Amino acid sequence: MDIFATALPALGEALTLIFHPQQIMFLVAGVLLGLSIGVLPGLGGIAGLSLVLPFLFGIEPVSGLALMVGLIAVVPTSDTFSSVLLGIPGSSASQATVLDGFPLAKKGQAARALSAAFMSSLFGGLLGAVVLTCFIFVARPLILAFGLPEMLMITALGLSMVAILAGRVPLKGVVAAGMGLMVGTIGAAGAGGSLRMSTYDIPYLVDGFQLVIVGLGIYAIPEIVSLLRQDKPIASTGDLGMGWLQGVKDWWENVWLSTRSALIGVVVGIIPGLGGSVVDWIAYGFAVQSSKDRENFGQGDIRGVIAPESSNNAKEGGGLVPTLIFGIPGSGSMAVFLGGLALLGLSPGPHMVRQDLSTTYTIVWSLALANVIGAGLCIVLSKYIAKLTQIRFTLLAPYLFMIIAFAAFQSRQSTSDLVALIGVGLLGILLRRFDYSRPAFLIGFVLSGQAEGFANMANQIAASRFRRSWEAGFDYIFTPLSISILVLTLLSIWVGIKQSKNIRENIEAPTGAKRAPVVFLLCITVYIAVSVWDASNITRVGDKIFPLVVGSVTLAGCFALLLRMRRTSETDDAFVDLEAGGDDANAPHGLWKTLSWFLFLLVGTFIFGLIIALSLFFVLFFRLRGGVSWALSTGYAAMGIAFIMFLAWVLGRDFPPGLLQKVAHLPWPLT
Repeated sequence: MDIFATALPALGEALTLIFHPQQIMFLVAGVLLGLSIGVLPGLGGIAGLSLVLPFLFGIEPVSGLALMVGLIAVVPTSDTFSSVLLGIPGSSASQATVLDGFPLAKKGQAARALSAAFMSSLFGGLLGAVVLTCFIFVARPLILAFGLPEMLMITALGLSMVAILAGRVPLKGVVAAGMGLMVGTIGAAGAGGSLRMSTYDIPYLVDGFQLVIVGLGIYAIPEIVSLLRQDKPIASTGDLGMGWLQGVKDWWENVWLSTRSALIGVVVGIIPGLGGSVVDWIAYGFAVQSSKDRENFGQGDIRGVIAPESSNNAKEGGGLVPTLIFGIPGSGSMAVFLGGLALLGLSPGPHMVRQDLSTTYTIVWSLALANVIGAGLCIVLSKYIAKLTQIRFTLLAPYLFMIIAFAAFQSRQSTSDLVALIGVGLLGILLRRFDYSRPAFLIGFVLSGQAEGFANMANQIAASRFRRSWEAGFDYIFTPLSISILVLTLLSIWVGIKQSKNIRENIEAPTGAKRAPVVFLLCITVYIAVSVWDASNITRVGDKIFPLVVGSVTLAGCFALLLRMRRTSETDDAFVDLEAGGDDANAPHGLWKTLSWFLFLLVGTFIFGLIIALSLFFVLFFRLRGGVSWALSTGYAAMGIAFIMFLAWVLGRDFPPGLLQKVAHLPWPLT
């Protein structure tokens, strides 16, 4: 009763503050900024929050909170546009949405997919706020119950989603996930700082690959290249199909799935460090496992949109729990949010809940209101923005590549970011061509760092306890909570393996070409073998165990897959090659000829810098590849350059320089 006696007045005061006209104005400003940032692939909440930080000095705290929370709330909503319309994850929280959202857009049902996603996002955000309002007092003991073993088990649960997303051949899923884990270990080890995979010779790789580059390379580049080769609109027909009302109806028919996915989002969001990196995969996997008819997942099932979108908005509210109660950021965006709170003179922690409960509830319910405003705007605009799918893709591709190149460059402000983007993009093209699970690779990469960190720390603590007594060691590792998560993980793997063949990125998967799939697998095997050999030469034991174990398991998977290829005929699913038949083989434009355009842009950037290279790229591409007049080509190029310059000016960013900038002093944006 004392809790409710304290909470109700604070909640009433929070609602009064939120609905003040000035706070509504700041909240709407944050929502509009978040929508603008979220629509652009690869930028996300961290870039948006970094943009508003300079404007927080001297601002009234509640107004500043409204501005930041409005932005945080709608980025996971608006990033759905690129995931559905373009097959490019708008952020790490919208990767699973691509699996079914993009196929729906190809079928001409983009408006339906978008409206269902926005309704799911709205519901998830509101449910998250409601749960958090009641949950804020009991969250502290729950968070404290998660020690290192539990965190390691949660990470394993995230990795178990690989079983669901393995595709036709589970061994390919294992190999893809293992390769993602090994790529995630490139660079300095988190425990002892040992450099792995010869990064002494390549300083850029000391810090490893950035998620924004890997995510864009694995998904964006392959889809852009594939659609560009077809030289047609994204949607197969000019008809957008069933509109936003049908999407709302789809959500209502699956409201129970949306509810359960949102609750998953809240719970996972509460755990620091996981959040957007895994919650959408867990929700997607849950949707598959809990459905009786699973054959359409990965081919355009609306439930594959509803589940991850419900969870990724709810997890933003969950991420606020450790941020506000302990001052522990639940994600990268929450880390920037903490910086914003400091600028506003607010100090998050247990005392904030005890002594300033009204401010805490102001944040929670500003999040809910921002979800309502943001989702409402997106639903109204979705049928208009969805018309992008009717435009000939050759006219869209250069702009998309410009945006993702700019987004990739922001990770380290190095021209090498573009080289990494092209390199990872080439890997993504080959994974797609030979039907290796790209989601499995991405899950492995995302969870590699924290899996290694949790494993090393838990191993050190458990070893010290085992030296004291076996009982103390087992009691530390096998707590009731960790055992429960382990059982759930094993159950997920068992169900996932049974249903993995129903989740396919490529519906039509021609076979018959034996040499190319074998050569690609041999290349993967060589890379994994070199990685294992490199890890074996590391002197620090803590820095070598994880890559050795993961590499050995992946290497075993490679050999098992090679053995299967040796024993089976060329019609086996192990020999899938999209260049052997189907749309890719019959595309009017070749793969390497299409890639040469992007290599031209890369070389031009190294010589002249991005802006000059983009100008040349745009004009020549639209004229020679797009077949439009020189006048239109120049006009289209001017539009693209003006947009990217405006974006860079607003965000306070520079462009990749080239050799020209080293010998000549040029004004911005040519610097």
